[in-house]
Formats: sequence, structure tokens, C-alpha cells
Amino acid sequence: MADQKESSVLFSLKELMNLEEDRIREEEAAKARRARAEIEAREAAERAAREAEERRIREEEERRRAEELRKREETARLEAIRHGEVEKAKAEAEHRARMEALAAQQAHEAQLATISQDQHKKKLQITIGVVAFILVAAVVGGGVLFKQSSDQANAEKAALEARARAAEEEKSRLESAVKASQEKEASLKSALNNAKDEADRARIQAELTKTQEQTAAARHAAQRVGSGSGSGSGGGSKPKPACNCTPGDPLFSCL
Repeated sequence: MADQKESSVLFSLKELMNLEEDRIREEEAAKARRARAEIEAREAAERAAREAEERRIREEEERRRAEELRKREETARLEAIRHGEVEKAKAEAEHRARMEALAAQQAHEAQLATISQDQHKKKLQITIGVVAFILVAAVVGGGVLFKQSSDQANAEKAALEARARAAEEEKSRLESAVKASQEKEASLKSALNNAKDEADRARIQAELTKTQEQTAAARHAAQRVGSGSGSGSGGGSKPKPACNCTPGDPLFSCL
């Protein structure tokens, strides 16, 4: 009986010990679980923090790239606008330059046509005057052949005086033309110095060259008329030089 009680007590004690060991194991397991949970929670928090930081860095990088792309697109748009404006201004400037050059060329051609017409009229007037003078001189010369010798001398003297007056008038006219041409040269030189562009400068230079040629031609003609009138004023004492004038020359300096 005592053995049974002792065995029962030992069993109970053993059970209690087992229960206590189980309790201790449960507590240690719970403690281990709590430690693992804390570690896992800390690792999860750290991982979440890292992921959040990485996400923030990625978002910041994407925002930076988007901002750079926007700036590049804006720069490209502004550059395209500026390039278009530059090309437009260049095209307009080229168009204006072509129009100005065309207008200058047309004005120059019109001026040359006017000058050519004026020269043709002057040459025609001179030719008519000289031919009329020759016809009058021929009529007078033919008439005096039938007059007495004294009348013939007087007629020849009158003809010489008329020729001298005509030559003097022609010389005066040519000198006036030389003066007017020189004044035009001075005006063109002043305009050339104040030319605003190359097209205007070229137009004025061409006109100046033409005017200088006209001045030289008028001066040469005046000298020829002067030399011819000087040689004819000596009367009949000197032999008349041979005429080398070109047929159709309106000046007829040897007449």
C-alpha cells in the first residue's frame, strides 16, 4: 500500500516535472518565436525601409530624367523656332536684295536708254545743222562763181566768218556739255561714296564710268572743233589740211 502511494507520488511528481518542463519548453519556444518574430519584423522593417529608399531614389531618378527630357524638348522647340525665324529673315532679306537689284537694274537700263536717245537726238541735230551749213555754203559758193571778183571775195569772207561762228557756237555747246558732264561726275562720285549696298554701288559706278566716257568724248570733240576753227581763221594764206574725218561723223571738224 505504501509502495503504491509512493509510486503514485513519484508519478505525480514526474508528471509535474514533465508539465514544468513542457511549460519551460513552451516558454522558451515562445521566447524563441518572439525573438524570431522581432528579428523578422526588424528585417521586414529594414527591408521595407530599403525598398522605400530604393523606390524614392528610383522615383527621384525618373523625375530627374523626365525633367531633363522636358528641358531638352523645350530647348529643341525653342531652337526650331529660332532657326525658323532666322531662315525666314534670311529669305526675306534675299528677296528684298533681289527686288532692289532688279529695280536698280531697271532704273539703270531706263537711264541708259534716255541717255542714248538724248545722244542720238543731239547727233541728229548736229548732222542736220552741218548738212544745212554745207548746202548753204555750196549754194553761196555756186552763186559767187557768177559774180564779179570783188563780190566773190566778199562772199568767201562771209562764208569763212559764218564757218568760224558756227564752229565757235559748236565749241561753246560742247564745252557746256563737258561742264554738265563733269558736274554729273561729281554728283555720281558723291553718291558712290554714300552708297548703302554693293548693288547700289555697282549701279552708280557703271553710270559714273559711262558719264566719264561721255565727258572724254565731249572734251575730245571740243578740242577737235577748237583746232579746226583755229586753223580756219587764218584765211586763205595757209593750205587746207587733208580731211581724215570718218564718213558720217556729225562733228566734221575738217569742214
